[in-house]
Amino acid sequence: MTDAFSNLEFSAVARAGHVLTVTISRPERMNSLHPPANFELEKIFDAFAADDDLWVAIITGAGERAFSAGNDLKWQAEGNAIEVPKTGFAGLTARYDLTKPVIAAVNGVAMGGGFEIALACDLIIAADTATFALPEPKVGLAALAGGLHRLPRQIPLKQAMGMILTGRTVPAQEGHALGFVNQVVAPEALMDVARDWAAQIEACSPMSIRASKQSVYAGLNEANLERAVTGKYPAVHALFKSEDLIEGPMAFAQKRKPVWKGR
Repeated sequence: MTDAFSNLEFSAVARAGHVLTVTISRPERMNSLHPPANFELEKIFDAFAADDDLWVAIITGAGERAFSAGNDLKWQAEGNAIEVPKTGFAGLTARYDLTKPVIAAVNGVAMGGGFEIALACDLIIAADTATFALPEPKVGLAALAGGLHRLPRQIPLKQAMGMILTGRTVPAQEGHALGFVNQVVAPEALMDVARDWAAQIEACSPMSIRASKQSVYAGLNEANLERAVTGKYPAVHALFKSEDLIEGPMAFAQKRKPVWKGR
């Protein structure tokens, strides 16, 4: 494993094939994050982004109680300075250039920054015991790590404002009905289901996946459909220069599974 995956204090990683599983590991603090944990996670996701053999990441929380309770308010109350890496909370919420997919496997409480981590992921798989909220206004703060902007882009505006302006807690099944959760499962099945989603992505060309993800998110910045469709996306350019573009049709013609190179 790369050095970024060694000597971890606040998280754990496991690599299986092209999938990296990242576990936030501060269960004594409900997996809330303080600066050392945030910077550790930034290094992990820097390494994930740079490793050509890693195609998909899953992020989850240690234990059964929490995915992440967000910012470690106790750390802040103890007089410590709050510092966030340039890539944002958990090294993810401001990582706008990541074309590899990330799956949030939400095993419990996802509050504040914890919910913002999940919203920054491409898929959310939730245990039926999971809960979601942006409760920052209740403690004189605001969800400024992307939550105020991602949630209204992922569910209807009035529903998003209902959560944002009250700080209310939403259970997993309601999150699924609202549309920000992809699937709700029993807690004991959570990681198997998340890995199944990762395997389905892994079966596709990683070049196609990256081109698709970049096109979707960059295209959403365009109000005009034609400009979104005809936009110039580097990952699309890379796809059309890749070996995968040749391998896919060839495997189809030869009636075999493709062997993706990711380049």
